[in-house]
Amino acid sequence: MLKFESRPEPSRVMSIASPLLALAITVVIGVALFVILGKDPVKGLQVFFVEPVKSVYALSELAMKVTPLLLIALGLAVCFRSNVWNIGAEGQFIMGAVFAGGVAMQAGPATSHWIVVPVLLAGVIGGMVWAAIVALLRDRFNANEILVSLMLVYVADMVLNYLVFGPWKDPQGYNFPQTVTFAASTQVPRLMQGMRTNIGLLIALGAVGAFWIMMFRTYAGFQLEVGGLAPAAARYAGFSSRKALWTALLLSGATAGLAGALDAAGPLGQLTPHVPAGYGFAAIIVAFVGRLHPVGAVFSAILMSMFYIGGELAQSRLGLPKSLTGVFQGLLLFALLACDTLIYYRIRWAAARPSAPKAVPATARGA
Repeated sequence: MLKFESRPEPSRVMSIASPLLALAITVVIGVALFVILGKDPVKGLQVFFVEPVKSVYALSELAMKVTPLLLIALGLAVCFRSNVWNIGAEGQFIMGAVFAGGVAMQAGPATSHWIVVPVLLAGVIGGMVWAAIVALLRDRFNANEILVSLMLVYVADMVLNYLVFGPWKDPQGYNFPQTVTFAASTQVPRLMQGMRTNIGLLIALGAVGAFWIMMFRTYAGFQLEVGGLAPAAARYAGFSSRKALWTALLLSGATAGLAGALDAAGPLGQLTPHVPAGYGFAAIIVAFVGRLHPVGAVFSAILMSMFYIGGELAQSRLGLPKSLTGVFQGLLLFALLACDTLIYYRIRWAAARPSAPKAVPATARGA
């Protein structure tokens, strides 16, 4: 029989192998789903793992998805390492887009391209303001940051809808709930002509290096982790757990808000009710699959982006629902949680013990 046995110490090999094993399990279950749905599993895997990387244009579209996922995951990695459970990055993403859109709508035909800088800074501020509400309620009233940050997602969505259906609605937009199209000067500069990839990708990659240095090579990063994981020990060492809370949430809000600004002033070019794309929730999976490490987040963001694009292609080419993207994301998360068990436990084969002989009643022996 098989049984779980505690390891004397966590396995470093399984810590690395667990995401790969989880991906393999996700693929196997995905193949089974395609078969059940009556679709060719080879074509199904192709749209998820080949089509997103088969051409330069496909790679450009992949990079567009990677940018917001990576930025948000970096901020969430800091939060989770500090034991601050920010589940509302989606709301901070939305408010970053709203703040950035408010600045972008002030631009006119003669506005300089340098307005992109205040547009992106407005997005950062918007995300930080929304995250600061969570930090304030946790710090002042000891409110649960999981519930507060999650509920604020729906508040942010309502704020966006109020604006695009109300005061910011384009009067020339044929009654569609959308703002005016932002001026060309507010568009985030693109990296290549004819491709949608913009400088947001470079910003995200630069943030990877900055967060790696901050988290693993600075005293401030050490204070963050200790302040979140062991507040009593942090106070004894002179660290502030309150500072760790505020720093982690503000950093996370800033990256999510920046992602929202890059999306609004990049491929969208205006605000609509469709600004929420689920990046804030998907980035939670990105952060954990990437082992809460900036470099690991790069690879997991690429994988999650392939799921996004594969889901869209599966809808148009195979006639499958777009919700299949969420199915693959959920499968990956649950498979990862299951495989992470092997970091602390190992499976051992134990021979079944022979059952003890049944005692013979005395009356039977006398007979």
